[in-house]
Amino acid sequence: MKKILFGAMMLLSSLSATAQESQTVYNFLRLPVSAHAAALGGDNITIIEDDPSLMFNNPSLIASVSDKSINLNFMTYMSGAFTGSASFTKIINDRATWAASAQYMDYGTMKQTSEYNEDLGTFSAREISVGGYFAYTLFDKLAGGIAAKFITSYIGSYNSMAVGVDLGLNYYDDYLDLSASVVAKNLGGQIKAFNDDFESIPLDLQVGVTKRFTGTPFRASLTFVDLNHWGYSFLRHSVVGLDIILGDFYIAAGYNARRAYEMKITDTNSESGSAHGAGLSLGAGLQLERFKVQLAYAKYHISSSSLLINLTYSL
Repeated sequence: MKKILFGAMMLLSSLSATAQESQTVYNFLRLPVSAHAAALGGDNITIIEDDPSLMFNNPSLIASVSDKSINLNFMTYMSGAFTGSASFTKIINDRATWAASAQYMDYGTMKQTSEYNEDLGTFSAREISVGGYFAYTLFDKLAGGIAAKFITSYIGSYNSMAVGVDLGLNYYDDYLDLSASVVAKNLGGQIKAFNDDFESIPLDLQVGVTKRFTGTPFRASLTFVDLNHWGYSFLRHSVVGLDIILGDFYIAAGYNARRAYEMKITDTNSESGSAHGAGLSLGAGLQLERFKVQLAYAKYHISSSSLLINLTYSL
């Protein structure tokens, strides 16, 4: 039975990854939480908005969030799985902001069998992350941020725990409407393994830039992800996105080259195949002074699509 449950754990770790080549655990941390970032390709560390959910992408971005902001998020994922999160942001003074968050991933209930295919009932699987965030405006145009996270995973009767840290810097020139960031996500590791083998958490080094074109409603973003791994082409590190900003309303679209490549259905005898829409994403949002609602649509797998919704209210 132990071998069967351990095999299920490996399957779930693979399922929760947005990339098929991942060899890490807790890959739900790689899924987008911000609907706006999800619409721009899933990885964006540079858009400057009054949007608390962007802290999951870059902790320094909470420097632009309103005081006492409550944020709720829900996302449908493949095979009946879903994830939800919540956060609260508080401004300390004109330079410092802190926030707290909780994130939950549920993979549903699955059938459990023995090595002889005997029905042993069902088991469930879920993962949780709880985090604290702090951002500080170092200079007029430069903010730094840090996030500390406690992560745990339950698969049947097995449990593991880890700690992780996100570090981020953001440079924003409001005159040029230009933003640039660098982020190191998920620094850390397991403190309790599922068995005797300690596994890696999904470290991700990212850099990005966002620029709004003067006199137009268009804003473009370019993000390079997974820069700590160079075993594949440079193009597949890129995520591009475009916003059309119409007052309090925006429409966004994006393309994630890595997701498109790794989620495509390939021919058994060649590298050719169809990405079946994986890598493309769309979204829209209404951002009022105290209330915001944002939606994003993306396809991660040929069998299902994903819908992400964010709700934010400033007290």
